[in-house]
Amino acid sequence: MGITFHFSLFTVINAVTGHVRILGIDPGLQITGFGVIEKTGEKLSYVASGTIKTAGGKSGKAEELPARLKIILTGLAEVIQTYAPEQVAIEKVFVNVNPQSTLLLGQARGAAISAAVLRDLPVAEYTALQVKQAVVGNGHAAKEQVQEMVKRLLNLPAAPKPDSADALACAICHAHGGQGLGKLATAGFRVRGGRLV
Repeated sequence: MGITFHFSLFTVINAVTGHVRILGIDPGLQITGFGVIEKTGEKLSYVASGTIKTAGGKSGKAEELPARLKIILTGLAEVIQTYAPEQVAIEKVFVNVNPQSTLLLGQARGAAISAAVLRDLPVAEYTALQVKQAVVGNGHAAKEQVQEMVKRLLNLPAAPKPDSADALACAICHAHGGQGLGKLATAGFRVRGGRLV
């Protein structure tokens, strides 16, 4: 199916009050990253992470758009089934220089959100600036900085790959103050200089 898991450490769901399992998603049409963490009190624990790739097979060619969206949808449905998250955090997509690329990315994001809502999971959305600010403390941090901070915050033996790190960072952002957890509402705030205002 094209799902690759990294650091396959599976932690058993903790029955202690105040614990929540969060699935972070970094949507992409070629590679969708996912990361699952658990928050117990103020402690964050790594559960799993990996990628869902829509290109591959013997030819290595990418599938047509509908088939790629199906791979994302069914891949994330499998992740949800396997790790049973209670909340989902996904990165928002903004218009960039190429409108066609933005449209395709938006469709991949829609497939990812559909996988969550089909299981009645609440979905929180965060901008890249919000995620980087929450994890690194700088809304314009480089990918390598995000990878290193994810490694440190989750006490991992090595830095996760970029797509997995971005997904884990999104989950960490949600755990640090997302909707329903830290009670820090991000809706209605603006971002100025990499900071919420």
